[in-house]
Amino acid sequence: MAEKAQKLSTFTWEGKDRKGNKAKGEIAGISTSLVKAQLRKQGITPDKVRKKAKPLFGGSSKITPFDIAMLTRQMATMMKAGVPLVQSFDIVADGLENKGLQELVTSIRNDVASGASFAASLRRHPKYFDDLYCNLVDSGEKAGALEQMLDRIATYLEKTEILKKKVKKAMTYPVAVIIVAVIVTAILLVKVVPQFEELFHGFGAELPTFTQFIIRISEWMQKWWFVALFSIVAFIFFFREAKRRSAKFSDTVDKYVLKLPIVGEILDKSAVARFGRVLATTFASGVPLVDALESVAGATGNAVYRDGIHRIRDEVSSGTQLQASMKATGIFPVMAVQLTAIGEESGNLDAMLEKVATHYESVVDDMVDNLTALMEPMIMAVLGVLVGGLIVGMYLPIFQMGQVVG
Repeated sequence: MAEKAQKLSTFTWEGKDRKGNKAKGEIAGISTSLVKAQLRKQGITPDKVRKKAKPLFGGSSKITPFDIAMLTRQMATMMKAGVPLVQSFDIVADGLENKGLQELVTSIRNDVASGASFAASLRRHPKYFDDLYCNLVDSGEKAGALEQMLDRIATYLEKTEILKKKVKKAMTYPVAVIIVAVIVTAILLVKVVPQFEELFHGFGAELPTFTQFIIRISEWMQKWWFVALFSIVAFIFFFREAKRRSAKFSDTVDKYVLKLPIVGEILDKSAVARFGRVLATTFASGVPLVDALESVAGATGNAVYRDGIHRIRDEVSSGTQLQASMKATGIFPVMAVQLTAIGEESGNLDAMLEKVATHYESVVDDMVDNLTALMEPMIMAVLGVLVGGLIVGMYLPIFQMGQVVG
């Protein structure tokens, strides 16, 4: 009965954050009232909290990074309540709806029950738990503070996943505009323009240059549309493969993507936020600064920052101050360098790095909201230019004929 009483469930919530902005998400908890209390501690004023409905045809088996973040939070909650590690696994697994995640938890639980350390059990599943995660759990076990470490890791993962979602949202809108514009233009060229072309054949007069240009494109699309479609698919495929297989190509893409208007700035600020979040987490966990920087380099998500952090690591290992090394790279904002300098001078580096992460996460949040607001009129403008241009091109001969008749 005790285990059933402590069974964790997934709740969906809607509310407002500290700034008064609307927010929503998922959280693990025992009851609605306890979930509301937990949200208030995180600075969120909940309006609606509901237990997440179970899927009609059974749970999913795919394990996402958000699932790992929620699992970590559940384990931290159980252990903070004084529940032993193995029993915590049993309770958490019993409340999971994702079959794949349930199997993963059961596998880790069996390894721990058979005498393996928690970190060693996690290292058998590198697909879901990276070196940073395992190293932090290992240091938490050795220090006898596993519950605090899991809580810190859960916070880091939650913040990281929220940031990733915001960056994906920022990247999705421009792509959506391009896709919609291409589809609408293709439909007009293949279906609408040919109707006008038949009408123009009876005019017997030379068509305007712009109209002829549109008709040529339309004829090419009608005859070779499959070539255009194949070219787009092939480009996307080869681009992804080149980025995956060639480190040099991937690094070049990372370099130039930071120079893109708006989106590049969002990616730049998100890399700084990840740098602050990961370094604050690892350094506060007792990991030496040089080793922490090694973990941070791969977590920023961009080759420019990865190479810059490697240079910082080399300089710090030779005795240079962290803030001086950051400034020398020329890629970190002034505020990030200044907050780091204050942290070093006051001996409170992890807290100041936390402030760096929080500030730039907020900056990314605001930039994504602004981009979202701008994209609606931008979509209308792009479609207006394309559709309007085609329509004008098709009606030009009719306007000219009307002037001649007049």
